[in-house]
Amino acid sequence: MDFIDYYQILGINKSASQDDIKKAYRKLARKYHPDLNPNDVAAEKKFKEINEANEVLSNPENRKKYDQYGKDWKHAEQFEKAQQDYGRSQSTGQSFGGDFGGFSSGGDYSDFFESLFGQGRAGFGSQRQQVKFKGADLSAELQLDLKEIFHTHKRTLTINGKNIRLTIPAGVENGQVIKIKGHGAEGVNGGPNGDLYITFKIINNTPFKRHESNLYSNVDLDLYTALLGGDITVNTFDGKVKLKVKPETPNGTKVRLRDKGFPKYKKEGQFGDLYITYNIKMPKNLSEKEKELIKELAKIRNS
Repeated sequence: MDFIDYYQILGINKSASQDDIKKAYRKLARKYHPDLNPNDVAAEKKFKEINEANEVLSNPENRKKYDQYGKDWKHAEQFEKAQQDYGRSQSTGQSFGGDFGGFSSGGDYSDFFESLFGQGRAGFGSQRQQVKFKGADLSAELQLDLKEIFHTHKRTLTINGKNIRLTIPAGVENGQVIKIKGHGAEGVNGGPNGDLYITFKIINNTPFKRHESNLYSNVDLDLYTALLGGDITVNTFDGKVKLKVKPETPNGTKVRLRDKGFPKYKKEGQFGDLYITYNIKMPKNLSEKEKELIKELAKIRNS
C-alpha cells in the first residue's frame, strides 16, 4: 500500500494546530460532501480521503504515531485503542488479529480506513447521514449610483428565488463587502444555512471625486474675480452654497467646506469635507478696448 500524506490531503503542514486541522477538514468536507455532489464519484472519493486524514490527524495520539511511524503508524502498540475509538461508531464486521489479517491489500484508500468504514457508500452512509454541515456561502454584487448612497435607503434583492430586504447605510464604499447571516444555501442534514456576501459596486457619475467621506471638485474662476475678489455660488453634493473669494487668489488655490462632503459610514449625521480647487480661466476674444486697458495696466505695473 502506498503512503498517504494526510497533511497534503487537508492542505496543511506538519506544524498545523488542532484548530487548523479542524478548520481545514470542515471546509473540505463541506465542499466534497456527497449530498452536495450527487453522483460525483470523484467527490465521494475525495470526501473519504478527507475523512480518513481527519480521523488520524484530529486525534493527538494517532497523529503522534503517524508522525513517528509514517505509513506503519497503525502497527504501533496503541493501535487497539484507536480501533476501539473508531469501532464504537462503526460496524465493520472485520477482525483485527495480531497479524493484522483484517486489512485488505488493495483499494484506493489506506487499509486502516477501509477496515473502519468499509468499502463504498454502503458501509459509510450511516455515519454520513448523521453529520450536519453548514450550507455553502453565496456571493452577489449590488451596483449602486453614488447619489443613491448619499442617504440610507432600503433595497430588495432576489437571491435564489427569495426576496431579501436590505437596509443600505449611507456612505458605503466601493468594493465594500457585507455579510447577511443565514441567507446562503440551505444546510445539509439539518445544518445551519450558509451566509450571503454582498459586494457593493459604486458608480460615480457626478463631477465630484470621492475618497472615503471627503469629496473633491474643481471650480472655474474668472480672472477678474480672482484679482479683485467677490462672491460666487458653487455646487455641493446636495445643493448650492455661496463663497467669498479673496482678492488676488492664485490659480490652484484650495478651500475646504466643512461637513459638505459625503456621509460617514454608520455615523448618523456626520459628514466629511468638500475640497474645492480654483481653476482661473483666462479671458478670450478680447475687444480692442480691453486690450488697451490691459496694456495700460501693464505700464502701471512696470513703471
